[in-house]
Amino acid sequence: MELGKNLFGKSNLSISNQSIFYISLLIPLVILSPLIILLCSNIKENSDYLFFFSNSELINYSKNSILILFSVLFMTFFLGVFSAYLVSFYNFFGVNFFKYSLLLSFAIPPYIYGYTLSAFFENFGTAYSLISFISEDLANKVIPKIGPLIGSIISLSLTLFGYVFILARSSFLNQSRNLLEVGKSLGFRGFDTLFKIILPTARPAIFIGLSLVAMETLSDFGTVSYFGISTFTTGIYNSWFIFDDLKTANFLSLFLLIFILFFFSLESFSRKNLKFFNTPNSFSKKNKKTILNGSKGILAFSFCLLLFTISFLFPLFQMLYWAFSNSNLYDYKQLLQLNLNSIKLIILSSLIIICLSLFSNFGVRILRSKFLQFFSTLSISGYAIPGIVISISVISLFTYLDNFFNLNFQGIFIGTIYGLIFGYCIRFYSISFNTIKTVYLKINTSIDDSAYLLGFNKFNILRKIHYPLLQKNFVFAFILISIEIIKELPITLILRPFNFDTFSTSAFNLASNDLIEAAATPSLFIILWSSLLIFLSIKFFLIDKK
Repeated sequence: MELGKNLFGKSNLSISNQSIFYISLLIPLVILSPLIILLCSNIKENSDYLFFFSNSELINYSKNSILILFSVLFMTFFLGVFSAYLVSFYNFFGVNFFKYSLLLSFAIPPYIYGYTLSAFFENFGTAYSLISFISEDLANKVIPKIGPLIGSIISLSLTLFGYVFILARSSFLNQSRNLLEVGKSLGFRGFDTLFKIILPTARPAIFIGLSLVAMETLSDFGTVSYFGISTFTTGIYNSWFIFDDLKTANFLSLFLLIFILFFFSLESFSRKNLKFFNTPNSFSKKNKKTILNGSKGILAFSFCLLLFTISFLFPLFQMLYWAFSNSNLYDYKQLLQLNLNSIKLIILSSLIIICLSLFSNFGVRILRSKFLQFFSTLSISGYAIPGIVISISVISLFTYLDNFFNLNFQGIFIGTIYGLIFGYCIRFYSISFNTIKTVYLKINTSIDDSAYLLGFNKFNILRKIHYPLLQKNFVFAFILISIEIIKELPITLILRPFNFDTFSTSAFNLASNDLIEAAATPSLFIILWSSLLIFLSIKFFLIDKK
């Protein structure tokens, strides 16, 4: 069988190359299939679009989503950039602790922070109990009322600023010393250097961080649902889960997807220009940090400590207090089952995702086909797509297949662990793909050519050469996927089997029924598991090399 040169990049591919090609092409197509069906279903049924556009609910979804989005972007920009600036350019007490500990904000899902924030400041809540020891009148006067909109913005901002922090810090650490020295010669000091040199050169990295924040904010379901705010994600969930209206859910999913892909496109564009400011030999020496003593050192330490406290310690201690003071509210047999369910999902999903992404990367590298590379690159967009959109697209896919083939695909994949793992594969495939790809880009292709001359076939090259070099990144990908699965809510909530719960669904269901204290135990396990995995990532993969 011959394959055309224009399509595959090479003519007369061998049987082994054909097998690699088709498998490597099939993987991204399967990953993309639910989204393709979602798009096609909306094109097919476009006659009612005007009705949706004229619907006041759609306007309300758009208004709330945009308001939350820009508020969160502003707060995460300030918190992420300023904290990264402090730990990157200054030495003060605790700086080596804060440059890693601030990453622990990733361990707190926004919806769990929302539970904590709401219960802490509610009438006769934790804040009232603490202040009422002094005076009940004082407690009534000083405790702020956290509304749904403000609560959502705070919860999202304090759990997502880490995206901006880690990317801004990375950019700051790699900035050219020459530029900073030129700035000093021009008389730039302090904030002049920050606004005229540091921030402009770090702009691409900061923009990528903000784009990731934007995608996560628009994708959020648990937080806005808990606070009762109408956004696209809550509208999609209500359309399907409450009203059993797949058509409306599909339309809203497509509308939200357009928003998300816009930011994804901006992020991809910015990434291309990430290093436009670099100059040869400009990083041979590390930038010297300014030592902060006295009041300036105290202020820097206080800011970082306050940020660490309110973003991580605050929800952690609140959940610990509720969990231990109300230990009788949760069945420990059920707790064990939640751990087993989570471990099962993590192991099965991670292994499948890593295997798929490994073979896809391998196919792109071996065949060097632009056609294959295009589809592989397109398939990693899944991480930018909200979990609730993926859930609806998976349901739409198997509904379409049932109607087309007259088979029972829904019975196999909808409401089963297979469908849930399939949803995870779509959502988290890009994490593993990019993690493996970063190593593949560093492996010179001449190694493969030399192996061919020594008589190695392609699969021997994968097994004996590539695999040993990629092992460390397999572990890193496994950790990253595990963190995401533990925190994932909408995919699990919609696609899980009946009576199959994880920590996230258990916490969400209890909190939705105003059983916040009972929700503390599963929430605490999410935080502890995520913190442990983040600690392992920092220790073995992210810590600064001396």
